[in-house]
Amino acid sequence: MGHSEKIVGRTASAGFQIGVRRTLPISLERAWSFLASAEGLRLWIGSVDNLTIAAGETFHSAEGIRGEFRVVKPRQQLRLKWAKPGWEKPSTLQIRLISSHPEKTTVSFHQENLDHAATREQMKLHWEEVLSEMLKQTRAH
Repeated sequence: MGHSEKIVGRTASAGFQIGVRRTLPISLERAWSFLASAEGLRLWIGSVDNLTIAAGETFHSAEGIRGEFRVVKPRQQLRLKWAKPGWEKPSTLQIRLISSHPEKTTVSFHQENLDHAATREQMKLHWEEVLSEMLKQTRAH
């Protein structure tokens, strides 16, 4: 098949992928409770009523984002199917919390199975924005 050009962010098995991380000046507990709160969920899923964050639970937000939790490790990791309206197939989204300091937590969003380089670029901006917003909202408290 000859040499195919390697496209940035593309993997053979997982389509396009993107990883964005940021260290926030908050505790691990604070980071986790924010992500699981209504304000936090609004940032990365949208408006959902009474969402239970547990493996096997599905969601569909008012904004049309839908998916299903696959792995839930409190204060550590979330892995889920995540799709925007109009996506043919869902992506895999992983959120990890890493902390080696009581008042610092690195929040990492990693998304794979994206269909296109443009989607990858769009999602990179999206998760960067989510992290900026998370910084703002957790600082305010």
